[in-house]
Amino acid sequence: MNRILATAVSEFRIAFRNRWVSIATGMMVLFALVLAAAGSAPTGDVGIDRLSVTVASLTSLAVYLVPLLALLMSFDAVAGEVERGTLPLLLTYPVSRLQILLGKLLAHLAILGLAVTLGYGVAALAAVWFDPGATKGLGALWRLIWSSVLLGATFLGTGYALSALARRPSGAAGLAIALWLVAVVLYDLALLALIVTDGGGAFTTQALPVALLANPADAFRVFNLSAAQAVSAAGGLGGAAGTIPLWQSAASLFLWPPVAIALAVAAFRKVTP
Repeated sequence: MNRILATAVSEFRIAFRNRWVSIATGMMVLFALVLAAAGSAPTGDVGIDRLSVTVASLTSLAVYLVPLLALLMSFDAVAGEVERGTLPLLLTYPVSRLQILLGKLLAHLAILGLAVTLGYGVAALAAVWFDPGATKGLGALWRLIWSSVLLGATFLGTGYALSALARRPSGAAGLAIALWLVAVVLYDLALLALIVTDGGGAFTTQALPVALLANPADAFRVFNLSAAQAVSAAGGLGGAAGTIPLWQSAASLFLWPPVAIALAVAAFRKVTP
């Protein structure tokens, strides 16, 4: 455990100086404030508190920014060590490859947790400031925070795997952006196209829930919208959240991080100094 913590402290200092992380955190705070100010319009129509509606809007924001922030921190984890020539020295220390990845994961999760807590916290303060009754939505906000950390852990693990496979930071960055586009953007567009083509047929009623749970980003969206009971405030694929049991989306969120870390460890073991 001490070896993992020592690695985590070192990685925390390196990642904290990453400008892309600072920019993404600033974007999260800015967009969260905008959503807190503009996303409360439907509260009178759907009969729920202001913070719950804000959480529904923050969920859509987090689906895009949390995976991007995680991939920006993780793509250089192994490829950077290879390029800088520090991997052979790192592997001479009495620490296993699993412990190295766990140390990096712990540090990156700490930074990710700080970023999302700061962004969501600012939005929550704004919502409560304008509507004291919005404190009823604090439970939904707490679920959004810890589920965002789980979503980030999934993409951190996949980022480590891509970094080990590419072995060059430029290649790892390209793979990370491609993964983000496919998992967060193109996947949903493909599902929407299939729903329109299906016209309420077997795909919409049977295959769509499975497809949503198979993607960690969609499972995150479905879980938070269902748990916050703010499905009526969401549109598009978010409307399918009401058809999926809450425990299934929660199980998908908890299952993906260990799977991603296992893939990263398997890829890292094939990297030779």
